[in-house]
Amino acid sequence: MTGLSWSLILAAVGLGFIHTVLGPDHYLPFVMLARARHWSLTRTLLITTACGVGHVASSVVLGGVGLALGVAVGRLEAWETGRGDLAAWALVAFGTAYAVWGVRHALRSARGLEPHQHRGHVHLHSAGHQPHEHEAGGAASATTFWTLFLVFVLGPCEPLIPLFLLPASRGSWGMAAVVAVVFGVVTVLTMVGLTTLAVTGVRHLPLGPLERWSHAMAGVLVAACGLSVIFLGL
Repeated sequence: MTGLSWSLILAAVGLGFIHTVLGPDHYLPFVMLARARHWSLTRTLLITTACGVGHVASSVVLGGVGLALGVAVGRLEAWETGRGDLAAWALVAFGTAYAVWGVRHALRSARGLEPHQHRGHVHLHSAGHQPHEHEAGGAASATTFWTLFLVFVLGPCEPLIPLFLLPASRGSWGMAAVVAVVFGVVTVLTMVGLTTLAVTGVRHLPLGPLERWSHAMAGVLVAACGLSVIFLGL
């Protein structure tokens, strides 16, 4: 490989890592939702991985299609920026809706009994009950996953676009693919690593009487991640 090829690969490694570490929206939503929904570490990391792959793949597809159609690099980067704003607002909307649901859930729990549906049957739990295994699954968790996945697919990888398009525009699609794979692997591994560290620490954090507000707190922090992207450019 040429010096330019190695430079692109090293840039993909560095930018993939920095882009992920500096973006709290790449890991905090998984950490907080895992804590609130009592997801296992395995389930959390599978969800994180799926969202990470979708996050990178959408930018690769957009770049490849745009290049095939003869779209200028500047316009593609503008599209990525627009997608980023839309994804950030979608994260804010999801976090806000989840927080509102969490407040409603907490208030219902405070009344003494909380209706809970499992496999088509509705039963009641006393307030402050210990969560049990089936709370990690169900329609609510599926909705949470698909919403997160769509938000991440919508979210762009701005640093990847110029790295991918440079070799692709010169007809070196093999190198473009290598750069995309390297960037994607580093991004997903960084997401998984940071999520693992944070989940391991947060799951041992005692919330006490605030436990019933865990869903609301998770929603607020997810929305805050979206706002940090919009107003701070993280």
